[in-house]
Amino acid sequence: MQVNHAPSYEGKYKASKVVPLKNNILVKDMNFGERISKGGIILMSDDGTSEGVRPRWAEVYAIGPTHTDVKPGQYVYIEHGRWTRGVNIVDDNGDEFKIRKVDPEAVLLVTDDVPNDVNDGSTGVKLGTAG
Repeated sequence: MQVNHAPSYEGKYKASKVVPLKNNILVKDMNFGERISKGGIILMSDDGTSEGVRPRWAEVYAIGPTHTDVKPGQYVYIEHGRWTRGVNIVDDNGDEFKIRKVDPEAVLLVTDDVPNDVNDGSTGVKLGTAG
């Protein structure tokens, strides 16, 4: 990882390339705010509370050299709380985002498509109908 080791006055790190070690997974774009499902159910924010505890979707940013289950650009559904605090990164294009390390054993689902949860505030879980 090429990083200017001292964060700027804004608390951001400039990074050219971040490569996790071993089988680690780095993700970005996790949603922690309160949301409303398509059915009108309020999903509470769980930022620092015990309410609204639920798994999260996140985009895979980078994987370690020994990891084979997911690839960058895919979306993973992660068990609640099985991620680290985020680090603010500014890449070479000037894009700013927060990356987090997730427990590879905590990945519940993987998809190549952007889950509903990421764009429209729904739960992202599609349930089948009995019939």
